[in-house]
Amino acid sequence: MAKEVLLTQSGYDALVQELEYLKTEKRAELAEKIKVARGFGDLSENSEYDEAKNEQGLVEQRILELEATVKNAKIVNKDTMNKDTVGVGVHVIVVDEDGFEEAYDIVGSTEYDPLNGKISEDCPVGLALKGHKTGETVTVDLPTGAAMKLTIKEVVIHR
Repeated sequence: MAKEVLLTQSGYDALVQELEYLKTEKRAELAEKIKVARGFGDLSENSEYDEAKNEQGLVEQRILELEATVKNAKIVNKDTMNKDTVGVGVHVIVVDEDGFEEAYDIVGSTEYDPLNGKISEDCPVGLALKGHKTGETVTVDLPTGAAMKLTIKEVVIHR
């Protein structure tokens, strides 16, 4: 049985939108590229054809990945979430040992975007915070072998 994938509603919607785009527009675009490239003659020495076929393979692989993720998705239900505990679907504000404050949206593993403050429940910080409440201090084991302490200042359910 495939592993359940936790997603926020917006993350699920984005995956469905990407899947639809790839299955319709991108497939049609690549079919046209392949058709044009075939017109250039000998396929054994046709770099345009090879490139289009390679891109087609990558797109088909991504479609399969997205279909599996969507099929196994479990959308976080905000109405039944524990509103005090860190988990997928919450916005959390933490303070480190130096007093520096940072805010994160905890998202499913396919939605992470650390440059925009979205961290996965499976990353080191997400794993350390998961299941903890406001006021608790957690230790984050970093990939470098170091550790840091974060205190949870606030947990807010996504709107």
